[in-house]
Amino acid sequence: MSAFDDAFTALIGNEGGYVNNPADPGGATAFGITERVARANGYDGPMIGLPLATAKQIAKTQYWDKYYCDQFDARIGFQVFDAAYNGGRPAAWLQQAAGVQADGIIGPVTIAAVQAIDARQIVMRFLSYRLTYLGGLSTWATFGHGWANRIANNLLKGAA
Repeated sequence: MSAFDDAFTALIGNEGGYVNNPADPGGATAFGITERVARANGYDGPMIGLPLATAKQIAKTQYWDKYYCDQFDARIGFQVFDAAYNGGRPAAWLQQAAGVQADGIIGPVTIAAVQAIDARQIVMRFLSYRLTYLGGLSTWATFGHGWANRIANNLLKGAA
């Protein structure tokens, strides 16, 4: 299996299947893929019927490759992938964790800086920035417990 395959399997453990919570601004999702993202990537069926293979293909192009996750230790790649999938500012958090300018664009400087620092330090810093961001969202009262559990599970993955 590839790092992406392992990360996707772990991510689906965080996401689950079909959800349409009216309090979620993302609307209907299947395997964590919003309807907007599914449509933008060519899926035109009902969200409840989105095939896992289609979700995986979208995840690879939109949330793994786009953030250069293959360039990092698998523990870091997973964190960036999970955060990109869940929403927020994963590129900027990664840059902050690595101590480089947080311009939100992952390039050679960011990649080199991340690769030069212990993966566990990056993971802890990254998740700290992510949790701070999530705690400031207006939807924290509704989704905060789940997000906090997700971060806790990701800390365990990052410590492995």
